[in-house]
Amino acid sequence: METIKLLTMPSNPFSGYVSSFEESHFVVLGVPFDGTSSYKPGSRFGPSAIREASCNIETFSLRTLEDAEHLKICDIGDLWVTHGNLVETLKNVERVTAEIVNGSRFPIILGGEHSITYGAVKAMGKDMTVVQFDAHMDLRNEYLGEKWSHACIMRRIAEEIGVPHIIEVGIRAPSNEEYQFAKRNGVNLFTSETVNNKPRETIEKIKKLLGRASKIYLTIDVDCLDPSVAPGVGNPEPEGINITSLLNIIQEIVSPRVKGFDVVEVSPPNDPSGITAVGAAKIAIELLNMVGKTLSREGE
Repeated sequence: METIKLLTMPSNPFSGYVSSFEESHFVVLGVPFDGTSSYKPGSRFGPSAIREASCNIETFSLRTLEDAEHLKICDIGDLWVTHGNLVETLKNVERVTAEIVNGSRFPIILGGEHSITYGAVKAMGKDMTVVQFDAHMDLRNEYLGEKWSHACIMRRIAEEIGVPHIIEVGIRAPSNEEYQFAKRNGVNLFTSETVNNKPRETIEKIKKLLGRASKIYLTIDVDCLDPSVAPGVGNPEPEGINITSLLNIIQEIVSPRVKGFDVVEVSPPNDPSGITAVGAAKIAIELLNMVGKTLSREGE
């Protein structure tokens, strides 16, 4: 716990149900960083907004008939970040995530901008397959002269674990550069149009792609959702998916091979209604219950 104590600060706990690190199965970490946000900054306030929402919605799931109230969840608070220094922030995300994983706990990371996913994936090893739910591909080689940016982070992850180990779902706003890179390199891509019009086919194809994956990490950029559902994001794009479609896919692919997840890009200043944070909290709680159910079955 030494790295965790050094690099994190207290916050209101996710879901309101508190376990110590020693007795926990799941560990929540907030990363309040939006130093490279390029359109609507504010995701640094995301972790606190998601936590607040999580304490004010039900934790029982009709999908799983499980209740996150009974899961052992330790919220270690927020990472200390240096705003504007993404590289240092990613190193610290990696250090804390590694300590969580090495302690045989399941990491849940609340963002913050999407770039933070790199630190978590780096900590979990190269034999990882990443399923990314997003409006954007995040595959630019550089953006505004920077190779380390929220718009480039899946390119950096691809360099770390290999393009075949990335699955992108809900995409509808690539740049031409990203689209050409994806075509040349065979990126596993499911557009929002495909998700909306061919849901069953989408699920079956994703499951097939995951057939040989040894470890899976789920990263959920909330802008994968349509702005009518989630207006409070840094880069909203029309023609998104809805929360039900997202959870339907996740429910089908969750298994004991899922080793961690994040929910990122909630930007409270861009949504005074708070519905985006509530949606993000709902996604996190449902996913917690899904993972908890698979782990309990594995232990039977």
